[in-house]
Amino acid sequence: MEIDLPWLENVTRARRLKRLPVVLTVAEVHSVLAQLDGSAWLFASLLYGSGLRLMEALRLRVNDLVIERGELIVRDAKGGKDRVTVLPASIVDPLRAHLAKLHIRFEQQRRSGQPGASLPVALARKFPNASRQWGWQYVFPARSLCRDVYTGEAVHHHMHEKAMQRAVQMAVQKAGITQPASCHTFRHCFATHLLEAGCDIRTVQELLGHADVRTTMIYTHVLGRGAMGVKSPLDRQF
Repeated sequence: MEIDLPWLENVTRARRLKRLPVVLTVAEVHSVLAQLDGSAWLFASLLYGSGLRLMEALRLRVNDLVIERGELIVRDAKGGKDRVTVLPASIVDPLRAHLAKLHIRFEQQRRSGQPGASLPVALARKFPNASRQWGWQYVFPARSLCRDVYTGEAVHHHMHEKAMQRAVQMAVQKAGITQPASCHTFRHCFATHLLEAGCDIRTVQELLGHADVRTTMIYTHVLGRGAMGVKSPLDRQF
């Protein structure tokens, strides 16, 4: 618009409002999980049991699961960092069964000459055959082929995030939960319930992949002990 603006001095950058996360009780979480089955149940169980973000769970590949050590590797997470988190022992058997079904379908795809899984451009250039190897297949693959946005070729991609979000929203409604819970709520519950169980906040920080412990400390404000852990004077005996 060719308008000369005056020099701006003493300008204060607007701060983002801090909102407390939605956190469900352990019983409420299990009531939501009880409304799910199949891949949706396994997916939501990983969100809660491992503290994953939505896209972190969708982008999981077979070689990210270290079942023998009870570990799960999250690669290229928020901030471009990798981290290791816990793999719940209670879902190991369902996870093995899920992978066995995927492996059967993977072998059928190889015999029929179908394309492999989508890969980051640099990785596909360095390891051109990786997309057709079992370890690089998605844990939650889409049912149909899609076109790679970089190469334009048909590939197997992971499930669309909307599918899981809808499944969780329906489960929340069926469970009668009135709070606005979503897929990300499971991550909040993971952190809060670990702290309630006495887990060290630094450990929770590492499992969540937070760069600053102050980010993790927000969960200390939503522990199930009343506001700020204070006992109301109305509850005191007289």
